[in-house]
Amino acid sequence: MQTKRFRDRSITYAGVQGELLTIPSANPINHHQAINDPTGCEPIDIDAQLFVPPGVDCPPTVIVVPGSLGVGPNHEQHTETLVAAGFAACLLDPFGARSVESTVAKQTHYSFAASAFDVLAALRVLCERHDLDPARIAGQGHSRGGSAATIAANRRFADAIVGADIGLAAVYAVYPWCGQQFVDSDLGSTVYRAIIGEKDEWCSVQEVQAQVNALWQRGSDATIRIVANAHHSFDRLEEPHTIDEASVAPSAPTLMLDDDGAMILPTVGAPDPTITDRDAFLAAINGGHGRLGAAIGGIGEQPALFTADMLAFHRSWSKRV
Repeated sequence: MQTKRFRDRSITYAGVQGELLTIPSANPINHHQAINDPTGCEPIDIDAQLFVPPGVDCPPTVIVVPGSLGVGPNHEQHTETLVAAGFAACLLDPFGARSVESTVAKQTHYSFAASAFDVLAALRVLCERHDLDPARIAGQGHSRGGSAATIAANRRFADAIVGADIGLAAVYAVYPWCGQQFVDSDLGSTVYRAIIGEKDEWCSVQEVQAQVNALWQRGSDATIRIVANAHHSFDRLEEPHTIDEASVAPSAPTLMLDDDGAMILPTVGAPDPTITDRDAFLAAINGGHGRLGAAIGGIGEQPALFTADMLAFHRSWSKRV
């Protein structure tokens, strides 16, 4: 659980001092507002720290987006690994400015649309820098952050917020929650990879498979890796353990989003621009899909497996762009 605002920390990864960034983002109530009235959404400045390795001219960049526990040791470890490998890395803190410590027990502290907005807001700031390559900026999102990076890459969402000429070069979706998916899974040229453990209790493996298949059918370069015997957050250097207060509903039907971002409740079948995350989650709970308690943690070589897969993916897309 994140207990200290990220901007108040002085951090060095792989010998590189972090540069504090202020990211002008927003708090849309849902995807429909974000797409149809992005400038009318409640504004908010979130925190980030950027690490640019010295001696590398306009390096590829990875935006690291944490999940429901906020910035944790695993996100910091991956950021340092990327910087040591020659990538610039921007680690977001979506929680501090919103006075949130965790969304584990309550995912509605702020909307999933706001999480995706954060990613695009960071992308816009990074694209304006002269020391980075705007064509080689990727998103790496963990859990809720994986959902954020996936939605941010969708052109229906991104075009409305940053314009058609800006987009993530790649997305590494780490055990992403794919409970909200656009009917039109158009990622443009974004390269996509999802990785998830087969024993994940927070997110539906089948939903991630369906999301990747939808992307592939739409023409995206999309792949998936399902890690045997792995739980949620298997990249963490800690034994699997249950978080009792975790509120999850991995068996709930997928909620689809139409071209304007309006949610389509599975039991209704028609888009409604007024529906929010809270409405959808209550519907899932009332349908008997909600429960408390879910495990996180890595076993044996799983964290090392994750690191190898992460680096291989980022090295692959960054050479192609």
